[in-house]
Amino acid sequence: MINLPLLLALEVSNTEVEGGLFDFNATLPLMALQFLALTVILNFIFYKPITNVLDERDEYIRNSLTTASASLVKADDLTRQYEQELAESRKQAQDIIRKSQQEAQQIVSDKIKEAQQDAEKLVSEASNQLNVQKEQALKTLEDQVGALSDQIKSKLLSN
Repeated sequence: MINLPLLLALEVSNTEVEGGLFDFNATLPLMALQFLALTVILNFIFYKPITNVLDERDEYIRNSLTTASASLVKADDLTRQYEQELAESRKQAQDIIRKSQQEAQQIVSDKIKEAQQDAEKLVSEASNQLNVQKEQALKTLEDQVGALSDQIKSKLLSN
């Protein structure tokens, strides 16, 4: 009986073992050329378009950032300008309010003075009229007292 595994082992030992882990024959340069060709093809097909897209995106982001920063600076300037204008407007409004209050107080004080002068004129006219009426009443009373005294005298003398 022939042992099959032993027979196979003898045949393997009789054959020459070529290559192995590091076999330097014509396939190595071919593999290197394939690697270089694949690298060039991938570079043109994938890496350059991706690099272009990334560069365009980077440029777009950079432009957007510069535009945004310019807009922010402009907005800050406008905000500062509007705040100054608002402060000036508030100051002018306060000045206008103060002036109108002063004018209103002046008008009120003038009207009060006019009213007081009118009241004083009315009081003095009324006082003058009362004095005139008083003098007339006294003259009338004196005349009546004189006439009554004469009547009393004449009655007393006639009796």
